[in-house]
Amino acid sequence: MKLARYSMNVLLALTVAMAASMACTADDRYAEGSFDRTLKVSGSVDLTVATGSGSISVRAGDGSSVHVSAKIRVSEGWHVTMSEAQDKVKTLEANPPIEQSGNTIHIGEIRDEELRRNVSISYEVTTPIDTKLRSSTGSGSQTLDGLKGPVETSTGSGGMHLSKIGSEVRATTGSGSITLDDVNGSVRASTGSGGIRANGIAGDVTAKTGSGTVEISQTAPGDVDVETGSGGVELRGVQGRVRAHAGSGSLHAEGKPTGDWDLHTASGSVTLRLPPDAAFNLEVSTGSGNIITTHELTVTGVIGGRHELHGKAHGGGPVISAHTSSGSIRVE
Repeated sequence: MKLARYSMNVLLALTVAMAASMACTADDRYAEGSFDRTLKVSGSVDLTVATGSGSISVRAGDGSSVHVSAKIRVSEGWHVTMSEAQDKVKTLEANPPIEQSGNTIHIGEIRDEELRRNVSISYEVTTPIDTKLRSSTGSGSQTLDGLKGPVETSTGSGGMHLSKIGSEVRATTGSGSITLDDVNGSVRASTGSGGIRANGIAGDVTAKTGSGTVEISQTAPGDVDVETGSGGVELRGVQGRVRAHAGSGSLHAEGKPTGDWDLHTASGSVTLRLPPDAAFNLEVSTGSGNIITTHELTVTGVIGGRHELHGKAHGGGPVISAHTSSGSIRVE
């Protein structure tokens, strides 16, 4: 009797699991399609690419045209039958969401709310180097490469990789990492959750993340403003004012102080690497940890103890301020 009841329970569980599996499979049904267009241009291009769901790739290509390649996916469900999904694909293939007025091009705007429902379009675009770009996706990654810029890009959820941009960059994602390589201009990058890596930046850098590490390398003078709720910070080649704050995580800053440096972490070590001949005023303190410096300092007044140090190197200069509630501080 118990065995029969056990068998019935197993059978019922298997039936429920199969039904759930079949439901998931049904929900995953979709119609697919694509379109390609080549748009002739002459001179600098003002380009906008947007999609509610899907990835975006924009790279430098032919100097006389903008080529658009798109992959369409329309999901069944949410009041969209498979037949309706297939009809939407055909409509978008016949009339792609592309508008051109001279060298101004808009890609991805679907004004018909009903047509937009359950639609995901991923774009691959090649455009002349001399392109100003604005790109956005509600959900999806972005890869942007080789543009003169400026570039302004955003995504609700997804990673970003920008490289070889000739002027300023503004990059924002709600969730995902941001990677920037070789930007000849200022950078503003922010993510709600994810790391930020900016390598080879010639200009000011502002980088903020709710959770994630921040790594920045500069190739030209510029101010740096970095903030992370949780994660370490590493700055290399900085030549300007520096502000780096972390809720928790270690801080590392290397460069030539031509402006004040303010580094603060609630929990983590702080390491500063400065040229041997650097002139600066030093103000460092730690709630729990040691302070070590290899620079010769002139100290005046009352020494605060082993958890606090104030002094001048080479007659003084910009203020180098570093504080941690828990961790050691080293000035090399």
